[in-house]
Amino acid sequence: MKSIYKISLVALAVVGLTACNQEQQSTTAAEVKLETTQQKQAYSVGASIGKYMSGHIKEQEELGLAVDRSLIITGFTNGLNDELKLTEEEMQTVLQSLDETLNEKRQAQATAMAEKALAESAAFLAENKAKEGVTTTESGLQYEVLVAGSGDMPAAEDTVEVHYVGTLIDGTEFDSSVARGEPAKFPLNRVIPGWTEGVQLMPVGAKYKFVIPAELAYGNRDTGTIPANSTLIFEVELLSIEKAAAAAASEK
Repeated sequence: MKSIYKISLVALAVVGLTACNQEQQSTTAAEVKLETTQQKQAYSVGASIGKYMSGHIKEQEELGLAVDRSLIITGFTNGLNDELKLTEEEMQTVLQSLDETLNEKRQAQATAMAEKALAESAAFLAENKAKEGVTTTESGLQYEVLVAGSGDMPAAEDTVEVHYVGTLIDGTEFDSSVARGEPAKFPLNRVIPGWTEGVQLMPVGAKYKFVIPAELAYGNRDTGTIPANSTLIFEVELLSIEKAAAAAASEK
């Protein structure tokens, strides 16, 4: 189980077996017994692998590569009975080729999504810039004052405490201190440039809406929750500031 192709083979087999047996759920469910420790262990091995790897089958199909589930079941059964129809070397070659094909398709998909995000972001920024109450800075950062504050304003070296909600331009929420129920606290010069610039414009007690172009956020990097070339929207409430000089004196 150390080599990649062996992991792939078992995972595909288990997930395929699970998917194909869905038609027999009513019968199978009645036959499953999970009374002893050994029964639970055996079930947990199969269920955990299937749960973890099910996304890979779905991804392969979404990328346009058909999956023959009947042959997956056959291969799984043959493997259990040590009756393989292909040699270990042949399977390794086949699965390595599959991995290469999947990687090529993933890259093509990522490139297409990045290009789409770039075009959509440009259109969104142009539309938002024209809205009443929106200010655009020299860097391209856009902001809107939702609640005016009256406290001090932070410098880049200060540590700030904030509540925030971050979304993509389609409204998808990717991060939120509000949802976690706990404010975030961090040095302002250790976050994305759009945050460093924008929060310095805020007095304590204020709440601003920032629209941050990709070049002031994560650029062409895909972070998983944030696609490449994404413009980000943050609603930020500045709760408090810890001045860098005061923090340094406290440490001494």
